[in-house]
Amino acid sequence: ASATKTVIQDIQDKLKFKNQNVYRQSFNRNNLRYVVQEEEDKISRLFKIITNIGGSGIVYVRNRKQTEDLTKFLIENKFSAGTYHAGINFNERQNIQQKWINNQIQIICATNAFGMGIDKPDVRYVIHHDIPKSLEGYYQETGRAGRDGGEGKCVTFYSYDDIVKLEK
Repeated sequence: ASATKTVIQDIQDKLKFKNQNVYRQSFNRNNLRYVVQEEEDKISRLFKIITNIGGSGIVYVRNRKQTEDLTKFLIENKFSAGTYHAGINFNERQNIQQKWINNQIQIICATNAFGMGIDKPDVRYVIHHDIPKSLEGYYQETGRAGRDGGEGKCVTFYSYDDIVKLEK
C-alpha cells in the first residue's frame, strides 16, 4: 500500500514493532498502462473499452446514483455488473464483492467506498468515469489492476464540466 512517512511511523508505533523495517518499491508498475482522456460521451467510450479489453474490471464514479445507473446500463448491454457504494447494506456489499472476486460478476461500478483490502489478481482495467478527488486516491484505485503481473489498463475520463464540479 502507499503511505506517507508519518503514516508509516504511526503504524510501526501502534503495532509496537521492535525493528523499524520498511520495505519500499517504486510507484512505477511496468504492467499498468495509463490513459487520461477528455471525453464528452463517456458511456459510449466506456462501452468500447470494456468490450475490447474484456475480463474483470472496476469502474469508479463519483456518486451512488451513478453507480446504480451505470450498472443498469451495463446489464442492459449484456455485461455482468454489480453496484457497490456505502449506501448498500454490509451483507449485500460483501455478497457483490465476493461474486466479483469469484468472477461471477465481471464489472463493479463503485464509489471510492470500494477497494480497501481488495486483492483480486486478475483485474484487467480500472476506469475512472469521473476525475478522482486526489492523486493519492487515484494511485491506490488504479493499483488494483494487474496485480497478477498481467497488463492492466487505467483509464480516466474527464470533461470541462467535471473540472468545474471538482473545483466546487
